[in-house]
Amino acid sequence: MLSDAKVRKIKPGDKPISDGNVKGLYLFPGKSVGKAKWVFRFVSPENGKRRDMGLGSYPAVPLKEARDKGIQARRLLENGKDPLNERQRLLETEQRKMLLPTFAEAAGKVHEDLKAGFRNEKHSNQWINTLEQYVFPSIGSIQVSNLSPADFAGALKPIWLEKPETASRVKQRCDAVMNWCAAHGYIMASPVGVVSQLLPKQPGKRERVANQPAVPWRDVPAFVQNVLRQGLQTRSKLMLEILILTAARSGEVRLMEWPELDLEKGIWTLPAQRMKAKVAHRVPLSPCLIELFENLLEEVEPDMTKLVFPSRNNTPVSDMTLTKCLRDHKVASDTPDRVATAHGFRSSFRDWASENGYPKDLAERALAHTIKNATEAAYHRTDLLDQRRDMMLAWEAWVLKGGED
Repeated sequence: MLSDAKVRKIKPGDKPISDGNVKGLYLFPGKSVGKAKWVFRFVSPENGKRRDMGLGSYPAVPLKEARDKGIQARRLLENGKDPLNERQRLLETEQRKMLLPTFAEAAGKVHEDLKAGFRNEKHSNQWINTLEQYVFPSIGSIQVSNLSPADFAGALKPIWLEKPETASRVKQRCDAVMNWCAAHGYIMASPVGVVSQLLPKQPGKRERVANQPAVPWRDVPAFVQNVLRQGLQTRSKLMLEILILTAARSGEVRLMEWPELDLEKGIWTLPAQRMKAKVAHRVPLSPCLIELFENLLEEVEPDMTKLVFPSRNNTPVSDMTLTKCLRDHKVASDTPDRVATAHGFRSSFRDWASENGYPKDLAERALAHTIKNATEAAYHRTDLLDQRRDMMLAWEAWVLKGGED
């Protein structure tokens, strides 16, 4: 049996020495005293051939370490595996791991593949920009094989309740990236599917609308008179007033174009591609709004841009424009410690309509909400524009005069 003393004395010309402790472990002498090479000899259970597997050189690999390696190889043999083949497989696995993409690299490749399918460049940019903003900072540099559901939950947590719709889109995009990785053999399966189990329940869609910090409907007239119509008259204030009087979404106002406005008939027609429900929507315009747009026409050059509210570069103004205005004026909402949002004025209008006895269907149509019930939707073949015009005139009277004649 080999001992440390015997190993130290081995010299060139000696015969290979069997360990005697671990079957198959041999020490082959080197070219000088005290130099040798460990070899594990075995018969492969996979092809029946005798093979030699090097376990390192002595003294870099001492006797105890060589025996440990020999024992590990022996266990593989007992399980019907060839130790040399297993070592090669492990080496190839490690090499593959070194070539695995990071999440950011994989997302970039997926985005390239998807580009051709996007409707426009804006949507294409949004897809990758949301990942860059919300996901890359925390896990973008991690190889995809090392990512767990907890990693994605951690990235989504800051926006999960604060921006539920955005969070859901980001989650879907993460899942698309990881499914692409699974299809290419980088991982077994996407871990994103169970992320929702690690995060609090998101509010339903109706709850989200209700939870948008809003100015209580009874306080809207005071807001218009004391904030929007006081001090310097800015584009943001004008846009907010139009948004309130039409009960439109902020994006619908920001992207408003002159060809959509028929000031003679008093109708603002939003094309289907700009609507959330992908259905064209008509908004009745009051004499007050018509006059407002006519005054705007005298100040701008519609031939230069179709946008009613263009930025300095003749592009749509930022979605933060209205939010910043509300934050700058610290407009209080019905949600404690939260500033009102532009979207919240739709809730203000909806509450006013309910409190003043207007039919639910009329108010929902004014908000361009889709009818979920298929049977009910089948009977609605008109947008009730004339009835909505009367309702919107009453809403305007309340907003601008506080209900006074």
